Amino acid sequence: MFFRTTLLFVTLLLLAFSAGANTILVPMDESQKDHLKSYGLAYWVLSKNVPVDWLLNYRGGSFAFQQGQQLENELVVRGISYSVLSDAQYNAILTEISNPEANMDIMKLEKVPKVAVYTPKSKMPWDDAVTLVLTYAEIPYDVIYDEEIVTGGLPKYDWLHLHHEDFTGQYGKFYASYRHYPWYQEQQNESEASATKLGFAKVSQLKLAVVNKIKDFCAGGGFLFAMCSATDTYDIALAAEGVDIVEAMFDGDAADPNAQSKLNYDKTFAFKDFRISKNPLEYEYSNIDMQPQERPVTEANDYFQLFTFSAKWDPIPTMLTQNHAKTIKGFMGQTTAFRKSTVKPEVVVMGENGELGEIRYMHGTYAKGTWTFYGGHDPEDYQHLVGEEPTDLALHPNSPGYRLILNNILFPAAKKKKQKT
Repeated sequence: MFFRTTLLFVTLLLLAFSAGANTILVPMDESQKDHLKSYGLAYWVLSKNVPVDWLLNYRGGSFAFQQGQQLENELVVRGISYSVLSDAQYNAILTEISNPEANMDIMKLEKVPKVAVYTPKSKMPWDDAVTLVLTYAEIPYDVIYDEEIVTGGLPKYDWLHLHHEDFTGQYGKFYASYRHYPWYQEQQNESEASATKLGFAKVSQLKLAVVNKIKDFCAGGGFLFAMCSATDTYDIALAAEGVDIVEAMFDGDAADPNAQSKLNYDKTFAFKDFRISKNPLEYEYSNIDMQPQERPVTEANDYFQLFTFSAKWDPIPTMLTQNHAKTIKGFMGQTTAFRKSTVKPEVVVMGENGELGEIRYMHGTYAKGTWTFYGGHDPEDYQHLVGEEPTDLALHPNSPGYRLILNNILFPAAKKKKQKT
């Protein structure tokens, strides 16, 4: 009788504990085994119509959601660190976060963002950091390019990433080094054929049309994310609307000799007062990008600092800077870092190297939408060169630099909160 009574008591105790343990916490501090896959898991949970709490500034920006066996199984399969909390334990966390003195807040994630990556169909996922990390994190995305955008396909997406594109129509300014390479010639031929098919006389005119369609996408409430040369060339193309800045080897006729004086900085998202590079043999578009000789750093000491924002008052930049580290390893690209003097004052700077006068990560709004620019090519490949082997993210599951990309992926899932500053 004693044994049966004891067994019944233990069973009831376990059931009571199980009933109370109904929240899964995915920590995003140093205890997390795979930060990058954790973002993919949050996306997947949303796809199952389960809302996610993004606990801003709590243990590195942790995720929490209702416990379910299928959800827990998925965490195990993906190798993600997690714990199961009772109602009392989770309520204690919520109380801690709600304290007016605590720089923390809860952002409700409710919508599954529909993601598009603007990139040529022939590119491989490892050609671009965003497609690489989306694939690793198991976040689905569509590949779109000029035709889909020009023909009006953007509005069905919530989030758009710009591959390291050259929106000026100068083919990445690879002319000096690679014009005799088959891949360069093929790229030029494909671009010219696409421009003709879509009714444009020049590739630069096609790219300008794409840039303006993307601008309309942002105006309507879209989320734009760009890295490397897609950042500065996007704004250069906007500023140069109606001005020929492209030399004959790119489009068959000479550039306007007075192009610089005709640039309109009022049309740009982020940059002002920049000077374009008129030399077609120079591997640079403008003075927006900090030049190597101006950056007295090496791979060993190239870092930038993330800013800390008020979670309760500035939720947007807070979301975009969630991380388990505030010092981020620098990395190069065709556009590595933005010269601070060329950045508009209203831009929200989220990461910079103040000593060098360069901005690495920044954000802004346009009409109803937002944009984020991130300098560099690959956060875990310091100097990515043409033809190099792809980065294996299984070796970098806790990359702070890649986390910044994935913060932007989840940003459109958030229930809208008005920014107070």
